[in-house]
Amino acid sequence: MKKNIKAMDNNLKQRLMAYMAGNLSCRETAELVTNYLEGSLTFWERLRFQMHLGLCFACRNYLRQMKYTIATLRQLPPDPVPPQMKEELLKRFRTWKQQSPRASGHPDTE
Repeated sequence: MKKNIKAMDNNLKQRLMAYMAGNLSCRETAELVTNYLEGSLTFWERLRFQMHLGLCFACRNYLRQMKYTIATLRQLPPDPVPPQMKEELLKRFRTWKQQSPRASGHPDTE
């Protein structure tokens, strides 16, 4: 009898936790991290996301790692375009309208 009650308590606890966390799984939460950081979630999506974070240490940690990674990458200097490549690109941009579609070598135009 005690085992049944304990199993029922665990089941109820899991269902309550899922409900309180907005019924988002950890996988769904991880898939929403980019949109969350970009501020593109709807009010209800953001609420469900934050509710899940409030109850899930692993997802809070994942979000923290993503924020740290973004901050670290922003500190890297941008790679400069090598001078030879820059000149070649500028030359192609200047002359691209002068070329006929067949001369461009693009497969869709042949």
